[in-house]
Amino acid sequence: MPTRLKPTRLEYVVDGVKLRSQLSTAALENLGDEQAQRKAALDILKAALFRGRMIAKERLENGAGGIETARLLSGVTDEVISALYDFTTVHIFRARNPTEGERLALMAVGGYGRGTLAPYSDIDLLFVRPYKQTAHAESVIEYMLYALWDLGFKVGHASRTIEECLKLSREDYTIRTSILEARRLTGDERLAAELVQRFRDEVVRGTGAEFVAAKLKERDERHARAGASRYMVEPNLKEGKGGLRDLNTLFWIAQYLHPGETMERVMQLEMFDRREVRGFIVAFDFLWAVRSHLHFTTGRPEERLSFDLQPEIARRMGYGDRGDAPAVERFMRRYFLIAKDVGALTRVFAAKLEAEQMKMAPKGISRFIPNRKVKRKPLDEPGFSEEGGRLDVDPELFRQDPVNLLRLFRIADQRNLDLHPDAFTAASRNIHLITSAVRRDGHAARVFLDILARGRDPRTTLTLMNEAGVLGRYMPEWGRIVAQMQFNMYHSYTVDEHTLRAVGVIADIAAGRLPEDHPLATQIMPLIADREALFLAMLLHDTGKGGAGGQEVAGARAARQAGERLGLDRSKIELVAWLVEHHLVMSDFAQKRDVSDPRTVADFARIVQTPERLRLLLVLTVADIRAVGPGVWNGWKGQLMRELYNATEAVFRGGRGSDAAAALRRYQENAAYDARVRLARADRAAESWGDAMEDAYFTAFSDEEVLIHARLARAARAAGSAAEGRVRPDLNASEVVVAAADRPRLFVDLAEAITGASASVMGARVFTSRSGQALDIFYVQDVTGAPFGADDPRALQRLADALAGAARGEPTPQERRRQDLGRAAAFAITPTVMLDNEASETATVVEASGRDRTGLLAGLARTLSDAGLQITSAHIDSYGERAVDAFYVVDAAGQKLTDARKGNALRAALLTTLNDAESEPAGARRPLQRARASVAR
Repeated sequence: MPTRLKPTRLEYVVDGVKLRSQLSTAALENLGDEQAQRKAALDILKAALFRGRMIAKERLENGAGGIETARLLSGVTDEVISALYDFTTVHIFRARNPTEGERLALMAVGGYGRGTLAPYSDIDLLFVRPYKQTAHAESVIEYMLYALWDLGFKVGHASRTIEECLKLSREDYTIRTSILEARRLTGDERLAAELVQRFRDEVVRGTGAEFVAAKLKERDERHARAGASRYMVEPNLKEGKGGLRDLNTLFWIAQYLHPGETMERVMQLEMFDRREVRGFIVAFDFLWAVRSHLHFTTGRPEERLSFDLQPEIARRMGYGDRGDAPAVERFMRRYFLIAKDVGALTRVFAAKLEAEQMKMAPKGISRFIPNRKVKRKPLDEPGFSEEGGRLDVDPELFRQDPVNLLRLFRIADQRNLDLHPDAFTAASRNIHLITSAVRRDGHAARVFLDILARGRDPRTTLTLMNEAGVLGRYMPEWGRIVAQMQFNMYHSYTVDEHTLRAVGVIADIAAGRLPEDHPLATQIMPLIADREALFLAMLLHDTGKGGAGGQEVAGARAARQAGERLGLDRSKIELVAWLVEHHLVMSDFAQKRDVSDPRTVADFARIVQTPERLRLLLVLTVADIRAVGPGVWNGWKGQLMRELYNATEAVFRGGRGSDAAAALRRYQENAAYDARVRLARADRAAESWGDAMEDAYFTAFSDEEVLIHARLARAARAAGSAAEGRVRPDLNASEVVVAAADRPRLFVDLAEAITGASASVMGARVFTSRSGQALDIFYVQDVTGAPFGADDPRALQRLADALAGAARGEPTPQERRRQDLGRAAAFAITPTVMLDNEASETATVVEASGRDRTGLLAGLARTLSDAGLQITSAHIDSYGERAVDAFYVVDAAGQKLTDARKGNALRAALLTTLNDAESEPAGARRPLQRARASVAR
């Protein structure tokens, strides 16, 4: 990290006296030529502004603080604007004997009024006049605004009398807040002072409570718009939860309740703890540093810390790789820890300022806050009380028995109470009482497991515990993942936030709140014998991220440590550790392997071993995927999970001693026999087609779908090929079925046709009948992730027609497009290729992973076809910026690829295809720092 620079004096950066002298000289040298005067003045001011910004940027990059940078930029802007005002009123529109009506004060308002400014922020100005607009004032204001626009400022401005300011501020909280921060830049001192004084006397006085309520409501609405979590991995630095606006809200409330006092002075009040004050300053400084770097990096008022900017900002702020932790993840963890602190500070400061206001006006404030109950009601739990619907506690209780730090949250959950800010603060300040002895205390373990596995709302309660620092202190394994971020586009939240959401999903499934989204999980949840193990495994499933030995092994090790400390019996400890170690297994088998292949199910059943583990793993996997982020879980993944679950359950029904693959074959044979009988009854002409289809086909589709496929196959025999598409809302995709005579490169031609239609394949099923007819089913989405053609049925029909043509061998127009990778350009992705001859009894499984892009599936399929291989099954998956495609392939003789030399050649060819995306130019985007994409899931 750069060494911290000492603050510099503003006059060393911009000399206001010298600046005004230069402007006066320019005015005199161009006397009589107003255009020349203006041009010369703007050149001087631009130079001063550029110098000031460059010095601020250089100092920031060399270790200057964020607050200092913001104040320096504000100071430079002050000098430029006040010098422009002097130039305008002295040399352009001089009033030698100004009348009372020609008085004018120029004030900075809004964020600029606080004396802090980001490099490319707007500036808000208020021109205050005593009476109605005069020609002189109008000319001065117009001249200045045009000059400021020419200097590159984006100016928010208003010209009002004092009466107008007071009237509007009473009606509009935004204007009231803006004037609250008003600061005189130049012009009539008496006019500016009168506005400030009358605003305090006539608007602020006696309205503290309503202002506090309005600002807190405004904050909640802003959070809802920006995303309710402060742990979204592309945070909005200004408007997001835990960002600068939250700190500014505290600043406004403090200013409003203590008019005339600076924030520094307010913080010196006895009610604020020194650690809290320091936390406020550290958070403010860090966020301002990040914001300034963001603006300087992009050259615009960018407030979102997007993926493509994160590595560059990390570099500029001096973060480096440390062990397995890349610089960008270290920087982002620091950001999220700051955001967490901001959340705690907001609770504490707002409550204390509110309490202070109540002391100052005990008789009247309650009328401004509806339903406010200030009476304290003792509970039947000694030391705990309820105040206004919030749970409070005597801090001495924690010192008497530290387990009460956990009981506090259990009581809040049981009684559906929010925590009183004083209770939250007391818990945060006393977490040091949670020692190793408390962590091994049996009573503490029971309280904790009650919250986790039997709580009314475990996600909310655990979130509060996490915010207060209690959860990480009680569970050290959890503490290591707090605010941890994985640098990839797959995860939308930090590791701890993702996990808490996953715990909430399990609680929702258990309560029967998600039957439509997760019918199987809802159905089997009552059959799970050990919910405690399920919830604990979910809480600990990602604690191995970044650990020695890999995520799964390190996580299982952490789970065993936690279980032993909690005093669980050995069988439960091993069950929790097994679930943590294997929490990715079910999704890998369902999404990357052919579930209709008996070897797939046999291998999976061998890992799972018991029906109870199968049930636990399904619910755990569903919750884990759903909690990754919006849109990650979909009906297609649900269907794959259900197919794997049902096939594995069928194996278990065959008995402990049975051969798993043989049991599945019997299951498929029986299901296929029954399906063929039903098909023959429904459509006699389809009987021969049904007899020719493989048994595994019938376990994947309903009777209605089988009938549709049979009809399509007949049409294909008559026309050479046939294709039909339909929207499947239940799968969040459109299904396109193609029937044609099988031939080499058929899958390649179909994949290229899909690419040409700008559709994205999320899944595919490939079947070939014993009579040589192919039936390929593709599940496709558009670029937004919606079912392809859902809003445009003609587009879906065009895609079906294109696929039918491609199946007949008609050429598909191919257009090589340069792709701007956008935010994904920040990720350095290492392609991998794996060949596995053990995963299937009849085919070689080829798994290729690399940067996701349009046409990747077609490119990989073409490479496989060029190697003389036939694709018998394809499985497509993506994890943000990374695609993982698995193909079951055989050679021309229908055998596995066993020749090592050919295998190495295929691996090299596939890596070349995967690397094509890495070599593509990223449009005209300016190159920024890149970072290795995390492969953790």
